[in-house]
Amino acid sequence: MWETKVPINEVREIRSRTLAYLGVGAIDKIKDIAQELKGKGIDKVIVVTGRGSYKRTGVWDHVEPALKAAGLDYALFDQVTPNPTVHEVDAATEIGKKFGAQAVVAIGGGSPIDAGKSVAALLKYPDRKAGELYELQFAPEKAAPIVAINLTHGTGTEVDRFAVVTIPEKDYKPAIAYDCLYPLYAIDDPQFTVGLSPRQTRFVSIDAVNHVIEASTTKAASPYTTLLAMETVRLVARYLPEALSHPDNLTARYYLMYASLIAGISFDNGLLHFTHALEHPLSAVKPDLSHGLGLAMLLPSVVKAIYPAVPEVLAYVLSPIVPDLKALPAEAERVAKGVENWLFTLGVTSKLSDEGYAEDDLERLTDLAMKTPSLDGLLAMAPIPADRKTVARIYKESLYPYNA
Repeated sequence: MWETKVPINEVREIRSRTLAYLGVGAIDKIKDIAQELKGKGIDKVIVVTGRGSYKRTGVWDHVEPALKAAGLDYALFDQVTPNPTVHEVDAATEIGKKFGAQAVVAIGGGSPIDAGKSVAALLKYPDRKAGELYELQFAPEKAAPIVAINLTHGTGTEVDRFAVVTIPEKDYKPAIAYDCLYPLYAIDDPQFTVGLSPRQTRFVSIDAVNHVIEASTTKAASPYTTLLAMETVRLVARYLPEALSHPDNLTARYYLMYASLIAGISFDNGLLHFTHALEHPLSAVKPDLSHGLGLAMLLPSVVKAIYPAVPEVLAYVLSPIVPDLKALPAEAERVAKGVENWLFTLGVTSKLSDEGYAEDDLERLTDLAMKTPSLDGLLAMAPIPADRKTVARIYKESLYPYNA
């Protein structure tokens, strides 16, 4: 494999709309980034992060001294939870406004970075609340500069314009996408992912795979999104089992982080459709559900639904995990079972019924998928009509294994 010859300890720049630093030791770039912010006239930042990973991983031992050395004062909000809520975003924004924060440093996986992006927008719209942002009552055109320090290998949010936050009172989990939400800088340092639990390791990489299966099959898909999709699936298929068997293998973590990054770029260009639109209601209703697990439970049924419309693309993209496909619409059931088998080999065997969902929940979930702000935009990008009947069928088929 050519990738074994890449010096993972040499930090490389990956340029999209965000300047990302990839490699073991990339965290040292925070020194230069802090000085760059200072040079732009920024004196105060708010750090948005979760409740412990920023310290447990050791990232904070690099970030705090770099901020101090650059003369940047900081306020800290370290209360972001998985599936963060608008209330957390509002609380962090209030701290940032009172402190006079001019930029945001977000540390963590998708939840802290998405919360940080939201704070960055609201700092420029001090009379607005997070609920208004996520119910699409206004469209921000500006945000405070964002620095994203990524601690997982799944979301790709460190290099894209998307953010997701839950409105718990309504069981809404909308997604927003605005150009002002692109981070200015991103740091992808694999050494800080070795402490991910086996569950987290599985689920975040499954998220990346879902990103590209969707991005390569939307109405906005392009040769670029498909190219990135194939490479993402190949890298995850190759290196996720290795990371599960040998969590300290930095080469495996490097390529899973790279796969996540290019998957983020892929769906930033190609957008998403069924799997994410249908997962958001699952984790809105049950906030403790891992996003990646929700996606995994839905994916086989989604693939079955869309394969007849895009068999050539999916036969190519899925070839590392479901080989020898002929790109025939009649293969849809076989592909669904093949994807499910691959997930099972990774130890992801749960279906919706295992996680507490029942047939009685399907109508409510379908309502949320159809009515949650922004999800209609995702469904509109699907390669087949995303009507209520199709959405309900995907949920129903996801209750139990195909191979039971």
